[in-house]
Amino acid sequence: MCDTFVALPDATINGDVIFGKNSDRPSGEIQDVVVIPSQTHPTGATLECTYITIPQVEKTLAVILSVPKWMWGAEMGANECGVVIGNEAVWTKEPLRNSGLLGMDLVRLGLERGKTALDALKVIVELLEKYGQGGNCAEHFSMNYHNSFLIVDRTVAWVLETAGLYWVAERVTSGTRSISNNLSIRNAGTIRHPQVIQYAIDNQWCKSEDFDFARDFSDGEVSDVPSPNSREGRVRQLCQFNRGNFSVETAKSILRNHEGNICMHGDFVSAASQISSLSEAGDFHWFVERPNPCQHEYKQISFPTISLVNR
Repeated sequence: MCDTFVALPDATINGDVIFGKNSDRPSGEIQDVVVIPSQTHPTGATLECTYITIPQVEKTLAVILSVPKWMWGAEMGANECGVVIGNEAVWTKEPLRNSGLLGMDLVRLGLERGKTALDALKVIVELLEKYGQGGNCAEHFSMNYHNSFLIVDRTVAWVLETAGLYWVAERVTSGTRSISNNLSIRNAGTIRHPQVIQYAIDNQWCKSEDFDFARDFSDGEVSDVPSPNSREGRVRQLCQFNRGNFSVETAKSILRNHEGNICMHGDFVSAASQISSLSEAGDFHWFVERPNPCQHEYKQISFPTISLVNR
């Protein structure tokens, strides 16, 4: 129920990279923005994610995260190296699991461990293949889904879309790109799970020459051109309309837009919002950590200047 977008340097007024996301969550769920310094962990340390425990790495990067209070993971965030990530719920033909890493856990793990967008993508897919994704994704009722991710640094964006253990990633180097709650990669992507095409062929979802990840793995029909009245279509339309003139103010106007329910009100609400500007001259991050970004100002959040040692 979220929307995430990026405008790369050729699409922005100042030549920076601009990232934005509204985190749409069940009404009444509280989301906090937290700042966590880089930390060094002892050998053999473990990490308790939302539902499972995995090995900890020796050093984690400083992160700014927008976190639903009840879970370990994050809906979106940034790290000290200029990487930002947001995830989306998607529904696929692959079975859902009752336990594993939440998509939000994978967002946080990618940010804590990835110094570039590609590094963060590799972190996510390695953990996905090893531990799987699964578990209830809501605080007060049952909701389970698979995930897609927009992973961005100062020069490039990656769209990573998953179905169970399978995944495809698309490298984006120019223009704008957005993701919503549907699979959107309409081919084999730039890189992919090594068995994903053969798996689709074995299930008679495609032939080898016409693999289409979104079409073949989606649980339902996939539109070639999303309706401009839908959230997905409206965000895409606004991003493309502002190509070449994109700014932080543009990002704010999109995330506050009510056409297509981009700024969502109701049983699900836009519970938090993030905008980031990334460039070699500096990275800047703004958050709204309460519902309805249409009603509140974005607050700039900065990184800590010290590191901690866990003992």
